[in-house]
Amino acid sequence: MEEFFMNFVWLQWIGTAFGVTQVLLARKNNVNNYIFGIIGILIGIWVLYHSKLYADILLHLYYLVMSIYGYLYWKFGKEKQEAPIAYSKRDEHLKAGGIVLGCFVLMSYWLTQHTDSDVPYLDAVVSAFAWAGMWLMAKRKIENWVYLNISNIISIPLLIYKELYIYAGLTVFLFIVGTSGYLKWRKLIKQNHSHAALARS
Repeated sequence: MEEFFMNFVWLQWIGTAFGVTQVLLARKNNVNNYIFGIIGILIGIWVLYHSKLYADILLHLYYLVMSIYGYLYWKFGKEKQEAPIAYSKRDEHLKAGGIVLGCFVLMSYWLTQHTDSDVPYLDAVVSAFAWAGMWLMAKRKIENWVYLNISNIISIPLLIYKELYIYAGLTVFLFIVGTSGYLKWRKLIKQNHSHAALARS
């Protein structure tokens, strides 16, 4: 039993390492970020299952589906060629907002009516923005960093309140990477526009 517990702890650290690697590669606009993300998600599902955190398993399953979709979209796009990073269009902003609102309403109802959560609305907000951010990242839209960082900034005091200080520290790191990622992607978009303008001239 002790050996299993130690392995269980190591699994958490390994899963976290894959997650951090995924975010750092995403910042660099590297499509292989999804490979590390998928491995981290699968480890996370295993850990959550043994921890009986079934709601988080559903969130991780969503991450898994969006990671597979994101990898294929980044790699091939709609035109069977690699999709470029870009700003969201109006309809994509509306869809992201719809994801936030829909997820918040559903999660709030479930957490208040069917769980003993003492922070249902904050928990719901964190999940809602994370869902929208993950969808935007799969579409290779720069606004994904904004949505993910809104989720992160709300999550930090929530994790501290829950005395999960290691995860709170990790989330601070993810917030810093998210901010850096936004600035990095904005620079890449400007470079792509400059190269496209030169090619047309």
